[in-house]
Amino acid sequence: AEEKGVGIIGPATVGGIKPGCFRIGNTGGMLDNIVSSKLYRPGSVAYVSKSGGMSNELNNIICHNSDGVCEGVAIGGDRYPGSRFIDHLLRYENNPDVKILVLLGEVGGVDEYDVCDAIADGRLTKPVVAWCIGTCAGCFSYEVQFGHAG
Repeated sequence: AEEKGVGIIGPATVGGIKPGCFRIGNTGGMLDNIVSSKLYRPGSVAYVSKSGGMSNELNNIICHNSDGVCEGVAIGGDRYPGSRFIDHLLRYENNPDVKILVLLGEVGGVDEYDVCDAIADGRLTKPVVAWCIGTCAGCFSYEVQFGHAG
């Protein structure tokens, strides 16, 4: 893919969406969710998520609390991913239509640290909202599987 200049989202992704342009995979859900999340017109928030199901919830949350989604992608939680958080966030950083970056990670991953480094060294300058779900795992007295951590 690198030799051909082609991007790979990931082997276990539900896809991605660029409202008003295209949808690949099942991102955005069924037509009723696409309409209620206003995914038929672009906004200014771009997100990347490990979780496909939670990416649909991100579409909903973003559309009800901002002007909407500019682009969103669920990269999946594979051990050997096609792309990582930082790949998409740097691409969003270079898109003048994107004003806010959103990251949804999961407990157990390390890719979030690359994003922190990019903020610290100035490669990411747009506002970043990040949430790592499953961080409550330490509160359980037994082992809990959260999945998608890579």
